[in-house]
Amino acid sequence: MQWRSLVLGLLLLRLGLHGLLWLVSALGPGLGFHQRFPFGLPLPGPRAPAPAPAPAPPWLQPRPAERAHWGGLFGGGGGGGGGSVGGDEYEKRYSGAFPSQLRAQLRDAARGMFAFGYDNYMRHAFPQDELNPLHCSGRGPDRADPSNLNINDVLGNYSLTLIDALDTLAVMGNSSEFQKAVKLVIDTVSFDKDSTVQVFEATIRVLGSLLSAHIIITDTKQPFGDMTIKDYDDELLHMARDLAVRLLPAFENTKTGIPYPRVNLKSGVPPDSNNETCTAGAGSLLVEFGILSRLLGDSTFEWVARRAVKALWSLRSNDTGLLGNVVNIQTGHWVGKQSGLGAGLDSFYEYLLKSYILFGEKEDLEMFNDAYRSIQNYLRRGREACNEGEGDPPLYVNVNMFSGQLMNTWIDSLQAFFPGLQVLIGDVEDAICLHAFYYAIWKRYGALPERYNWQLQAPDVLFYPLRPELVESTYLLYQATKNPFYLHVGMDILQSLEKYTKVKCGYATLHHVIEKSKEDRMESFFLSETCKYLYLLFDEENPVHKSGNKYMFTTEGHIVSLDKRFRDSLWQDTFREEEERSAEKIKHNELKAMNSSSNCNKVPDERRYWLPLKSIYMRQIDQMVGLI
Repeated sequence: MQWRSLVLGLLLLRLGLHGLLWLVSALGPGLGFHQRFPFGLPLPGPRAPAPAPAPAPPWLQPRPAERAHWGGLFGGGGGGGGGSVGGDEYEKRYSGAFPSQLRAQLRDAARGMFAFGYDNYMRHAFPQDELNPLHCSGRGPDRADPSNLNINDVLGNYSLTLIDALDTLAVMGNSSEFQKAVKLVIDTVSFDKDSTVQVFEATIRVLGSLLSAHIIITDTKQPFGDMTIKDYDDELLHMARDLAVRLLPAFENTKTGIPYPRVNLKSGVPPDSNNETCTAGAGSLLVEFGILSRLLGDSTFEWVARRAVKALWSLRSNDTGLLGNVVNIQTGHWVGKQSGLGAGLDSFYEYLLKSYILFGEKEDLEMFNDAYRSIQNYLRRGREACNEGEGDPPLYVNVNMFSGQLMNTWIDSLQAFFPGLQVLIGDVEDAICLHAFYYAIWKRYGALPERYNWQLQAPDVLFYPLRPELVESTYLLYQATKNPFYLHVGMDILQSLEKYTKVKCGYATLHHVIEKSKEDRMESFFLSETCKYLYLLFDEENPVHKSGNKYMFTTEGHIVSLDKRFRDSLWQDTFREEEERSAEKIKHNELKAMNSSSNCNKVPDERRYWLPLKSIYMRQIDQMVGLI
């Protein structure tokens, strides 16, 4: 009898194990997912530093011969299993028309957010560069500590926040304040300062804003209302040229043509200047420098910026086509071999495409298409299609530029811009999935941590400096799809900003996205980008959408009209090394056909009021970031 009882016990144990396995597989994308990422994971609090992750197994590495996938980053879970559970709650929350009255209220709230930050800057900080919103005071360069690059790279003692906010005033239709601000800039701002600033930051924040405001003032159509300035004599354009001339020494005495990262506005490149620079910093100057050249009829500025882009491009890996994130400007040696879409590389890719859109130079589009192909082959993980099939959702990871092998398991908040860039090339379906991943992280924390570790389901770097990238992609995806889902996303973001970052005299950087502690800083891009994109998301009737003009946003969110002046130049041969480069420029409507992505499909009209991402996949992403 004992042996019969033993056999019966073993049989019951086996049946129990089978039942348990069935239950686990029914609850989620796959068993492997649960093994690595158990459900019910609590929100992480302060924790000891995690041990370094073990080297990635072979199945994590991309395969050059085919499109790379996460390959089981989350245990190879399929998108369909159990994903329909709770699907109705997503449809109930996000589907259907968005009330016009609510939309108008959110538009006004976004305008109020900008006004609160701007008015407090003018009251407590101007003419200094930034507002300290906790102490209601101003902030300029850190003269006592020149090594404080976090401050000194950005703040040049030139009323940064006022300059950076100029075109936002115009977009919001505040002509009186725009005219007042422009006159203040003309009358009070000088670049003849003993300030050592980062070439990239001065270009995108200051040079770009001066050019944008100049274009708005001189636009004969005046779509935003009367933004003209009495007796205006191109002062902003002259100021832009003055600043650019002071930045030019960065391009001198460099063996590669890649500029030094920093320059003193009065004396040029510092004697102890660093020979290392990031790819984005050196290769994202072409839009602003190109506009300046074409407005002035002087090729100098575009030539040095384009030479830097070509120099970086020539250093890409012969095997993968990827670039690293830090390079020595004298030797061309890659100091940082990480290739990704976030800090150090983000706007380099962005400006390859936007330079083509603005100037129509064929080589810019060719470089972008080649870069995008390499990104898809080596950085992309996940299932082939965003909205169908099994497997993990698309994600772009950080890899070694030479081997394509995974380098780490974090992504940073700057990468949230990439769905917006994908919209511009027509890869809307892929953009939908990547945006959903970042939105899930936002929902979990009410902000985007600077770095998020997708393997640990926790932030690696905990602060959030009011960055605009997720809002930017949300706005552009709404413009592409007109899906009310993105209005809900914008509402969530706006409400989080109001709840967690609004303080006595403005909006403050979150020092810790979990604890919601704050830092006494309101960066200028909060007014130039974050508030602007939120406002435009909810303002369907804005002249940006309705005037008949076509606009492009710079990497700092400054609007630039797609003007014929920018597509014609008197020095085309200067930028071409081979005779065939003088071929006819590609027309705008050829851009989509040139896109190398296999997912370049327009979202069908019948999906306008559905979820852009099926609820089973949306739930899958929420699970993968530990939201549910």
